[in-house]
Amino acid sequence: MNTESNKLKPSIGFIGMGHMGSHMAQRLLDAGYQLTVYDRTEEKAQEVGQRGALVAQTPKDLAAGCQVVMACVTNDEAQHNVMFGPDGALAGVHAGSMIIDLSTVSPDASRRLYQAAKEQGVPMIDAAVSGSVPQVEQGSLVIFAGGEQETYQQCKPILDVLGANSFYMGASGMGTTMKLVVNTLLGLGMQALAEAIALGEKAGVEKGLLLDVLGQTAVLTPGQKSKLDNVRREQYPTNFALSLMHKDFSLVLSQAYDLSVSMPATAAAQQMYTAAMAKGMDADFSIMIKFMEELAALSALPEESVPNPLPNQ
Repeated sequence: MNTESNKLKPSIGFIGMGHMGSHMAQRLLDAGYQLTVYDRTEEKAQEVGQRGALVAQTPKDLAAGCQVVMACVTNDEAQHNVMFGPDGALAGVHAGSMIIDLSTVSPDASRRLYQAAKEQGVPMIDAAVSGSVPQVEQGSLVIFAGGEQETYQQCKPILDVLGANSFYMGASGMGTTMKLVVNTLLGLGMQALAEAIALGEKAGVEKGLLLDVLGQTAVLTPGQKSKLDNVRREQYPTNFALSLMHKDFSLVLSQAYDLSVSMPATAAAQQMYTAAMAKGMDADFSIMIKFMEELAALSALPEESVPNPLPNQ
């Protein structure tokens, strides 16, 4: 790495070393950024520390020693815990700090953080990301940013390391708002795929053939097609956890309630995800396909059986 160009790069503190955060941290390290990391589970932070990052003991310490504070945490509560309070990042920010929150949280939580940071003279953007671990590794996330446009422009070189496309969506909270719009389609799309597969299998279409043909159609998104191998293997390794999609549905429906937007299909999908969660199925959210297969009693069907249609009443 060219050390001269590295000196021009801001130092980054990254909070949240989960599936997404740890892979984002790796990309930033590979791009030559000086990185400090924090996770409430210290082992997760230490793993990234072994790859060249410094490890902070608290979000406050992390913010005090860095110019840019980034966070990718699970939900509103986690965001509040790492940002606010005596050991939170806001207690450590200083002149020259900037905050980039990549978490999928409620737009209200984004606006609360923006306001609290602004009161300390610190600019902040919500920069919600669309994509999963493979997209992080490829640097092909799509990023939606809300906040001051000037802050977005200052942060764009960092966002460009993580994403192929980033979009300035408007005022604070509009990045997370756009993420909820996108994840409505993500969650509903998986429920639709799960129902379609269950119907095809129960009607007697051979499973491998069913999946092959679905994979060739234009109606499946690339994301849906990428999950068909999970169904073939009947293994659902987590790229995007069912619990996170379930949480996002709750954020979507809460926003819809506040805005008086009817979302009947989304509400029904959320109830199905709730039922799968109650069965302890928290693997990748594509496990909804297995759940719908089970609801259709497919596991009880003998091999090669084709149900007879009911006679007309």
